[in-house]
Amino acid sequence: MRVTVKYFATLREITGKREEQVELLKDSTMSDLLNHLIELHGPGFKSYVMEETTGEPKGHLLFLIDGTSMNSMGGLSARLTDNCVVAMMPPVGGG
Repeated sequence: MRVTVKYFATLREITGKREEQVELLKDSTMSDLLNHLIELHGPGFKSYVMEETTGEPKGHLLFLIDGTSMNSMGGLSARLTDNCVVAMMPPVGGG
């Protein structure tokens, strides 16, 4: 299945891309996607996205699957669908 990944802020700098399409196995999860992206983009990507001690995504990042927070869809176990869009961004603040 094909997934479009959109990068914002520092992740754009790390990957050198605004977005990319990746091929994953059917019924892949967010965990599968993150592991694939770590393989593609290396240790800089991994250290920015993942907590070294827990292996969980860092709390300062927001992951949206078709506009819905991955956390409300099961976290790393959230299932991805063909042609879905995953956005990875830091939290946005304002005043």
